[in-house]
Amino acid sequence: MFAFKSALGAFLSEKCIHVCVSTNQLGWPLHEGDSFHPQGNIEKMARSEPLTDQDRLPWLLKLHEVIERERSYGSDALVACSALKRLYRQILLHGSKAFPSSGPDQDGLPASSPDVCFLFLYGDYDLIQQRMVVRRGHYMKADLLRSQFDVLEPPLDKENVLSLDIRTSITDMAMEVEKHIVSLKSSPRP
Repeated sequence: MFAFKSALGAFLSEKCIHVCVSTNQLGWPLHEGDSFHPQGNIEKMARSEPLTDQDRLPWLLKLHEVIERERSYGSDALVACSALKRLYRQILLHGSKAFPSSGPDQDGLPASSPDVCFLFLYGDYDLIQQRMVVRRGHYMKADLLRSQFDVLEPPLDKENVLSLDIRTSITDMAMEVEKHIVSLKSSPRP
């Protein structure tokens, strides 16, 4: 979670050259989710106020647009963000169709997409808080961590997720991710 997700994302962005040699890419672009937050969200987090679902919706929709753009180009990419709830992950996959107010079709949306894989970085509260306290230059303060743990809905296997323990080194996690991506790319698509 948090700065660790950015560090892993940056590492994977460079490392994924091994996975995408066949596409002649030099690496996968990394889209850092924090840079897509509206200014109001940044100011709210800087004041140590937790974001609400309503605060997060425009941000999630922007990230959905990024994912859709990459998918439409047939590109591989990384998006680093805290998709804490199942609804948030559904919005990343399906955009506004995932909103509860979208009607009966919302319940029929697939839980995953074969071309989008979620990485769930998990760790214990104390370890994550220690890492957040020492990071510098980020608007989200460590005292907001509890609010994120309070709303966290760990992803289910059916959401096409790879769970990674943050006590593991970034290099080891990247190797797990690379193996997972290779296995996904070699599996037949529905």
